[in-house]
Amino acid sequence: MTKQKRILRSQAWFGGDDKNGFIHRSWMKNQGHPDHEFDGRPVIGICNTWSDLTPCNGHFRELAESVKRGVYEAGGFPVEFPVMSLGESNLRPTAMLFRNLASMDVEESIRGNPIDAVVLLTGCDKTTPALLMGAASCDLPTIVVSGGPMLNGNCRGKPIGSGTDVWKFSEDLRAGRMSLGDFKQAESCMSRSTGHCMTMGTASTMACMVEALGVTLPGNAAIPAVDARRKVLAHMSGCRIVEMVHEDLKLSRILTRAAFENAVMVNGAIGGSTNAVVHLLAVAGRVGIEFTLDDWDRLGRDVPCLLNLMPSGQYLMEDFYYAGGLPVVIKDLLDKLHGDALTVTGHSLAHNVADAENFNAEVIFPLAAPFKEQGGIAVLRGNLAPRGAIIKPSAATPALLQHRGRAVVFSSIENYKARIDDPELEIDASSIMVLQNCGPKGYPGMAEVGNMGLPKKLLELGVRDMVRISDARMSGTAFGTVVLHVAPEAAMGGPLALVREGDMIELDVAGRHLHLDVSDAELAQRRAQWSAPVPAMRGGYQHMYMAHVMQADQGVDLDFLVGCRGAAIPRESH
Repeated sequence: MTKQKRILRSQAWFGGDDKNGFIHRSWMKNQGHPDHEFDGRPVIGICNTWSDLTPCNGHFRELAESVKRGVYEAGGFPVEFPVMSLGESNLRPTAMLFRNLASMDVEESIRGNPIDAVVLLTGCDKTTPALLMGAASCDLPTIVVSGGPMLNGNCRGKPIGSGTDVWKFSEDLRAGRMSLGDFKQAESCMSRSTGHCMTMGTASTMACMVEALGVTLPGNAAIPAVDARRKVLAHMSGCRIVEMVHEDLKLSRILTRAAFENAVMVNGAIGGSTNAVVHLLAVAGRVGIEFTLDDWDRLGRDVPCLLNLMPSGQYLMEDFYYAGGLPVVIKDLLDKLHGDALTVTGHSLAHNVADAENFNAEVIFPLAAPFKEQGGIAVLRGNLAPRGAIIKPSAATPALLQHRGRAVVFSSIENYKARIDDPELEIDASSIMVLQNCGPKGYPGMAEVGNMGLPKKLLELGVRDMVRISDARMSGTAFGTVVLHVAPEAAMGGPLALVREGDMIELDVAGRHLHLDVSDAELAQRRAQWSAPVPAMRGGYQHMYMAHVMQADQGVDLDFLVGCRGAAIPRESH
């Protein structure tokens, strides 16, 4: 019996012999498309976050052409479209403020156009979660192609890592251990090719997360941006997405609870960015998966760090790729993972990594003898963070993971900058630095300012780390004993807003506890005197954001964007 050919979504635009079909086909033909491209073949959207203002994604025009070649080869019809691009290095006040806006752009661009499936071109930190969130709310066949990391930085014969070494050089400059001339020379030595950060920062972490989730072809995460094999992967992704249309392999079949659990455990094994927490919580919310901070702590608690990569170690993403890349890590973790989880290949996660081989045990350590015993994200709770806060133990100073100290409080990032190098500031190495009003509503956008630089006078004494607590985020390239994502945030009247100079704070990472040593009665009195900060901007997108953004423990999505709205064909436009 002959199998009936499935009528594709795009045929609602291109398949009719009436006025509307004429309009849709004719205007597309002004780009030189022949009749046969409208004959019912899969239309593949290529969602491109290219922008000159997003340096990490500056090579995406070329990468899109590789995807197109693969789509054509497999008998599909590729159509490239732009969406808002979020460049971490340039966009103010923070790219995170616009992650949800970009996801809306992606969602509506997919749903409103004649698209049967989509390839997401992602790179810089927020472009990966934004595009995946938008696509998840539509639930068409979807595959991610990451842009890849830059080549290793190299300065005076030594490797340097994006972000990670910036923080070190900045502290050395302030402490007088590095000249301004050397500082500026390093600037050109760090970013020497296209691609995103080559440390295990947020961009690299999210590239690993989408591979662990199963929404990329194997090996996607680590191939350098300028390596020809990155183009090959893009080409093969173009071929595969056409097959996924015929198989009706939708995103919801891949983004299961098992996939998210796998991603959390892989994040621990790679020493991944703390930013992965809010991004995966947000993506899970879009597909209706109940996923919480408790899941992060439970799943990541006993996963050791296997990767010797900055900021937790010494190597960089280029070295990771040559060592075998993420498939090696996943293969070693299979006893902990859901190896039967379905991926975009149509095969299981375990099948995808069956042939993985470790070519450098100094970069990728075996699970039996890990690089560091603690790799996961620790979730802290207590009267200072009733809804949770997080810390990355692999990037912290072990001696500070259990600490009691006097609070030095900064009411804003401006207040911090004005006071931090004041010689009269009452602060020593045992103090705990507290930063308020830098969360989702407070900044707004929850900027990467949580890894506050230490006071110059302590740097000059050789102090390299202190406990720092805030409702902000920090760059995935950063390091230190830094407690982040305190929820509820200070701008919401959370306990963080009530901390005062001189209060004693106790941090116990092993016990998962964060405590402000102030009585409930005193906190109630302070709360009665507290008033919410005035928003930085009224009207426009920021007004909508402030009214609807959720807290860090919920993924910082907008409340009305949670859930999958599907890709039902909208009514005709003419």
